[in-house]
Amino acid sequence: MTGTSTALLTDHYELTMVAAALAAGTAERRCVFETFARRLPNGRRYGVVGGTERAVEAISRFQFGDDELRELADHGVVDARTLDWLADYRFTGDVDGYPEGELYFPGSPLFTVRGTFAESVVLETLVLSVLNHDSAIMSAAARMVSAANGRPLIEMGGRRTHEQAAVSSARAAYLAGFATTSNLEAGRSYRIPTAGTCAHAFTLLHDSERAAFAAQVDALGAGTTLLVDTYDITAGIETAIEVAGTSLGAIRIDSGDVGVLARQARAQLDGLGARNTRIVVSGDLDEYAIAALRAEPVDAYGVGTSLVTGSGSPTAGMVYKLVEVEGRPVAKRSSHKESRAGRKAALRRHKPTGTALEEVVYEVGDGAPEAGEHDRQLVVPLVRGGQPAGAAPTLEVSRQRVRDGLVSLPWEGLKLSNGEPAIPTVYA
Repeated sequence: MTGTSTALLTDHYELTMVAAALAAGTAERRCVFETFARRLPNGRRYGVVGGTERAVEAISRFQFGDDELRELADHGVVDARTLDWLADYRFTGDVDGYPEGELYFPGSPLFTVRGTFAESVVLETLVLSVLNHDSAIMSAAARMVSAANGRPLIEMGGRRTHEQAAVSSARAAYLAGFATTSNLEAGRSYRIPTAGTCAHAFTLLHDSERAAFAAQVDALGAGTTLLVDTYDITAGIETAIEVAGTSLGAIRIDSGDVGVLARQARAQLDGLGARNTRIVVSGDLDEYAIAALRAEPVDAYGVGTSLVTGSGSPTAGMVYKLVEVEGRPVAKRSSHKESRAGRKAALRRHKPTGTALEEVVYEVGDGAPEAGEHDRQLVVPLVRGGQPAGAAPTLEVSRQRVRDGLVSLPWEGLKLSNGEPAIPTVYA
């Protein structure tokens, strides 16, 4: 963590608590903080854990540099003793949690931080900002992947969110099953496959649509994707095939009733002999629109705004709560914001067929419930002594984890309509 990014990932109230705990002599008490979601966003039947590896990496590098300390001192945010403590800050504790790509449900103990009060509480904003964002994007993306039913999706939402969120959104979408992203920084940082084509501006730049198509084909070859709806789609398709030939890779439709237009386009392409030319649609698609297009001759979907905004749920609603102090379980009892005391783990029970039955959450000190042949422990070591516990899983491992999780859900758990969580959470 370098420069001002560290300060931006720390909240004022966290440093206030550190300062007060240092003054009271309670800062070094051994504590357990647990990240979980009290409920799923409205209408959702499951969530997908995202951002775990980004959070682990950030924790291992989290520190306060000279610029951050000077900023805190100049504005009187904390006293001299706290500044000295922050100057030496390194997280030395442990973290356990669900691996990235795992499904989760209300109450699942997703990210459990163990350390002193001060070194753990200062991580709250960092942990929640990463997990809430990436989990929201992965959960929305997984629903879109299910709705697409095997057809590829392209992430193209970089223009609809913060420039840094665009990169993490592309990563989250790819982990959830998207095929490619248009975000080149995500491609560079995470080795995600990238894809893209020309926009309407390129067509408008040229004296005619034909000239624009010819320029693109000359530069990129006949396998490119031509955007055919700048003027008239029927004329655009005819021109595209005249210019590129029947081996044209794909056309893209970005506006209008894309279902009707896709049917008309398919018939026209086939009539022109371009039977292998694919049809890509985009333009304010979400999981509901994608599901509605299942019966249409669409080969791929480009998704932007709805993806990077969590398709109506831009945060996963996760919280970071103190659940244990010096081995003593503690819990918040505020109405509608209760937490359950004690450090917890979870077991997911399955039928012999592999279908998930329930999420069993239990207090670690009480011992794990007896696991059946098809049951699975969910919590794994993530950080030990302040450093990542082993090598990070590859993107493909996390992608496979999402696929396996979705396959394990009861069939009603994949519905897009409002409903209860796909499996119940049971407290042992």
